Amino acid sequence: MLIQDKIGNLANYEPADRTIDWLPLEWFETSKRILSKRTRAGKEVTLKFLNRNPGHSEGDILIAGTFHIIAIEIIPCNCIVLLPGSMQEMAALCYEIGNKHLPLFLEQGQLLVPFDNPLYKLLRGQGYNVKQENRKLLNPLKTTVPAHGGSGGESLFTKIMNLKTPAS
Repeated sequence: MLIQDKIGNLANYEPADRTIDWLPLEWFETSKRILSKRTRAGKEVTLKFLNRNPGHSEGDILIAGTFHIIAIEIIPCNCIVLLPGSMQEMAALCYEIGNKHLPLFLEQGQLLVPFDNPLYKLLRGQGYNVKQENRKLLNPLKTTVPAHGGSGGESLFTKIMNLKTPAS
């Protein structure tokens, strides 16, 4: 079955009495333009989003038939979970992770990174509040800042470090 577009998301869609057949994707597969997979019920599905990054999300509906819906499910993976204690700590953590060119996810004030043992050891050694958990990576942190301050202006790190907490 060839799919070239999304219909919507389960968060904004009433499935009624239709059965949901989940298409499990790893976090890194959510941006793939061409992908062949099987749903949980065993249906062969080919995704082709040639002209754009599909940016698949949890609950995206690919097919909505009379009796069934095929929707995307993001599979949990081994992650580093970071709990920054301040804006300065948040900035330093983002800088360390960005320096390694690893994807970063933000979930309810927590930073999530796919597990990387050297980074995990580095951050623990530096005394950060770090945990290792199995989690779904759902909200990628997106920026429009060119890599390594290529815009000629202040880098994102400098801008964050210059944030001031209002005086009480």
